[in-house]
Amino acid sequence: MSSTIDRDRLVPPPLNDRETEMVRIAERMIMACLDHSRAATITIESDDGSSPSVQVPPQVLRVLGQTLGLMARHQPIMLVPEKQELSTVEAANYLNVSRPFLIKEIEAGRLVHRMVGTHRRVKFSDLMDYAKAMREKQQEALDKKAANARELGLEY
Repeated sequence: MSSTIDRDRLVPPPLNDRETEMVRIAERMIMACLDHSRAATITIESDDGSSPSVQVPPQVLRVLGQTLGLMARHQPIMLVPEKQELSTVEAANYLNVSRPFLIKEIEAGRLVHRMVGTHRRVKFSDLMDYAKAMREKQQEALDKKAANARELGLEY
């Protein structure tokens, strides 16, 4: 399994105004269909007029609809297989932290990794678990800080 993320393959290109409107309409249609029925068929019309039907589970259509919504709002998205392994540089970049900080977190046992020869590899799913735990700790710290401010009468 390769540990290098091919960003050109995983990150969709930016959309022009016409494409953005097409994506926005597609998202609304998919989500409306899912809200009103359990239909799992979509029709794709090609330039030559053929219209093949495609059977997909509703949860796949929901993910497709959500992805289209993010694209329509020009929000960055990246599709990464859950079992994808990242180098420490890639993992640090994903978390927007320095590589030395990431190494300290690995050595402290807060981030799961495996060794490939002399190189550390972090599974994307483990990185997501770590990021979630860090967000929860940050939220707890903010809640505690807000509670302290209320106790001291420093609310605004």
